[in-house]
Amino acid sequence: MKLKQRPDDFRVEEISSVTPTTTGNYAFYRLEKRGWTTPDALAIVRRRWKIDSRRISFGGLKDRYAHTIQYLTIYDGPEHDLAHDTFTLAYVGRLPNEYTSEQIRANVFVVTLRNLSALALTRIEKALPEVAELGVPNYFDDQRFGSVNDDRSFVAKEMVLGRFEKALRLALVAPYEHDREQAKLEKAILNSHWRDWSACRAKLPPGHARDCVEFLFHRPDDFRGACARLQPDLQGMYLAAWQSHLWNRMLSRWLGERVPPDRRIAIRLKTGDVVIPRSLDTDVRAEWRNLTLPLPSARLKFDPQAPWSAIVSAVMDEEGIPLHEMRIKGMRQPFFSKGDRIARVPVTNLFWSTRGDELNHGQQAIELKFELPRGCYATMIVKRLTATNS
Repeated sequence: MKLKQRPDDFRVEEISSVTPTTTGNYAFYRLEKRGWTTPDALAIVRRRWKIDSRRISFGGLKDRYAHTIQYLTIYDGPEHDLAHDTFTLAYVGRLPNEYTSEQIRANVFVVTLRNLSALALTRIEKALPEVAELGVPNYFDDQRFGSVNDDRSFVAKEMVLGRFEKALRLALVAPYEHDREQAKLEKAILNSHWRDWSACRAKLPPGHARDCVEFLFHRPDDFRGACARLQPDLQGMYLAAWQSHLWNRMLSRWLGERVPPDRRIAIRLKTGDVVIPRSLDTDVRAEWRNLTLPLPSARLKFDPQAPWSAIVSAVMDEEGIPLHEMRIKGMRQPFFSKGDRIARVPVTNLFWSTRGDELNHGQQAIELKFELPRGCYATMIVKRLTATNS
């Protein structure tokens, strides 16, 4: 199976609930892009318009290898467009408040799966009614874990444990699959000269890595302070990755305790395997339909009577960190998100059509169109449909 063989094979459009006007402190924009992550595209915007990152707010991260449309606000932003080789930012109007995920009503996806054999296509067509009826678990998918390298080390976990030098080295030196050439060069310099801050300072170009090194040049052992100088959006990404991994483990444990092995499948994510139900008993289905699980952190008020209490305790025990210690000591920011996440994703307005694959001779293609609530991953639908053990 081939996914995203070309950018238009994976299209997503954010459906916003806001109506822009001609007044308000926040300029509202439509961002359409191909081949870029949301943070990378916004970094270009910040440089072009000389805008501090704290003035920009958007609802969610959209895939790099896709054709995506999303919205954002810039406090006191310019009332004109910006064009780049692979994205456009179009001014739409003004809003009285910043744009956040709360203003995303849904996301509409159009996904084409290619290079399918007749057997694979039959398997997908068999699974589609199950997905439409049951939905899928609301796991965070691999896009959430772009900051996690192959050994599954989490920057945020090291910060919580007070191992700030290791956290900083993971953040600045660890290789990642989608590193651009400039990032690879910077990481090679840091790896070769770690703790020789004078050499790093001389060799690194301007940027967030250089900023951290500049701080360490004057305060060589203050790795906590250096971590605090990582870009705010990167800090948030590191915390979200670890917190999301723990949440995935919570949901997978909950399902694993309730779904017999012959009625479930396992799907491998970057950070570990998770359980996907194929069918559920009526009572479990009703429980799952209404289930929400909290995002773990020290900010969570633990209720031993809550239906999730045993799951949270078991996962944190495995992690070796009590829930009340899941915070970064000595730093006011960043902090872990607080809230609940639905356990089940309803897949609505699901339609599909099949055809011969024009890009892969002799193979089949299927185009899927569906709508998901905000914060849910379309790639989890693809993984459910194409799982070989289904």
